[in-house]
Amino acid sequence: MKKLSALGLDIGLRRIGVAGCDGLGLIATELTTIERSSFNDDVVKFKEIIEQREVTILVVGVPYNREGEIGFQAKQVMKYAQRLAHHLQLELEFVDERFTSVEAEEQLRSSKKYSRQNKGLIDKRAAAIILQLWLDGR
Repeated sequence: MKKLSALGLDIGLRRIGVAGCDGLGLIATELTTIERSSFNDDVVKFKEIIEQREVTILVVGVPYNREGEIGFQAKQVMKYAQRLAHHLQLELEFVDERFTSVEAEEQLRSSKKYSRQNKGLIDKRAAAIILQLWLDGR
């Protein structure tokens, strides 16, 4: 079986939640939250993670609207993701991320790890949910 190394991303305006998977592509786990600054700084931060984990593909959650259509925010996320994948020379796939942040918040509340002050926890949990959806769909 070929090793799989994917990164799941929950891209927001201020932060990007990041998740990775085991080499078999079965289980997604939270990794970190990247505080966004300039695009070039973001690329540098991602390069470090990609080199450490030998990543070959980015899996990005797209925030479709309730009707399942691509709105303004979804277009912004897709544009950023395409630019990032191009700069990092990685494959890119998109996943419908509707309600992943809500699910992430609920999971954190039930595990007693929820904190209103630490939005980064929600972002990286949402990234893990996005990546797990992709892994399960393979």
